[in-house]
Amino acid sequence: MGPLRRHLMLCVLALAASATHASDPMQVRIGYLAYIPATGPLLSNVIPEPADAGLRGAELAIVDSNSTGRFLKHNYSLETARADDSASLLSAAKALHQQGVRLFVLNAPAASVRLLSQALPDSLLFNAGSADDELRQSACLANVLHTLPSRAMLTDALAQFLTVRQWQRWLLISGPTEDDQAYAAALKRAAKRFGHKIVAEKAWSFDNDQRRSAQAEMPLFTQTAEYDVVLVADERGDFGEYLPYQTWYPRPVAGTQGLTPTGWHKTVETYGAAQLQKRFEAHAQRWMNDRDFAAWIAVRSIASAVSKLRQTDAKAIRQLALSEQLPLDGFKGRKLSYRPWSGQLRQPIPLVQPRALVSTSPQDGFLHPSSELDSLGYDAAEVRCDLAATAF
Repeated sequence: MGPLRRHLMLCVLALAASATHASDPMQVRIGYLAYIPATGPLLSNVIPEPADAGLRGAELAIVDSNSTGRFLKHNYSLETARADDSASLLSAAKALHQQGVRLFVLNAPAASVRLLSQALPDSLLFNAGSADDELRQSACLANVLHTLPSRAMLTDALAQFLTVRQWQRWLLISGPTEDDQAYAAALKRAAKRFGHKIVAEKAWSFDNDQRRSAQAEMPLFTQTAEYDVVLVADERGDFGEYLPYQTWYPRPVAGTQGLTPTGWHKTVETYGAAQLQKRFEAHAQRWMNDRDFAAWIAVRSIASAVSKLRQTDAKAIRQLALSEQLPLDGFKGRKLSYRPWSGQLRQPIPLVQPRALVSTSPQDGFLHPSSELDSLGYDAAEVRCDLAATAF
């Protein structure tokens, strides 16, 4: 074989190899990190929360992303790490990072979100597990976006509905945990914001774990100045389930129990949501909850960004999300987008009872200069953060 022929053959082989490489699917690796602290013994543990909340939503989003991604030669994979404590989760996250993962969905409390943000400064993290307001208001993290609604969003959604119904006088009952106190603080903020009056505030401090005793205590415990509605802050369910129909005055119960604001619920069915519900139930063999939806929309946010950008760079995805130009459908009847100041996903909030959708906020008549969705939670003027102007 002569030199010229040999050179031509090498060129042909090189071009063939290049074409083969170019046709390889783009690999989009997403880490799912979960740490759910133990809740301790509960009064109302007859129907336990699913242990795989969040994970199943992320898994379904991978399936959905691959069904459309194959046309663009994108291949999505989920690499999961679940831990029993924050330190173990941090170690697992670092191991995935060393393997090249730079996109993560988190289902963990606020303290763990902060640690992971510091440990993975070149990664983009989607918070799908903590409703902590400080992460969106005063302690924003440059590499963290939030798909789970904040407590302020939830309580503002509820307060708007109570305003429409003219249930202005509140009895506020809060539990002893830090999360309960945080939810109670969000309710107080919402009451002030929308002109409601807290006529009395009581702290649940009974340590007797007998359901019968809890029910017996409620009528006398809720005896106070007359109120229109009982607002309860009991995030883990120690006592709140025993307030409905046990109050001194025959009044509705709302908050963490009773009429509940949430990011997602089985009873959400319009705007194509019923199809999402069916696909999730076929995948997980249970109903989709708010953690599942937050993880699902986090993965779908990544997939939408990758489809638009044709790359998986974490900084580019973050920049697109905060530009409000990310095409995102969440089956909630409105275009969803991330707030550029806090990284919080704008979204309507369903108000539900256990087996029915009661309403959806923002309520009609609550206006905003740019987006009615920004009437829920902390607006730009109320926060100390500006993620869009913060280096990452």
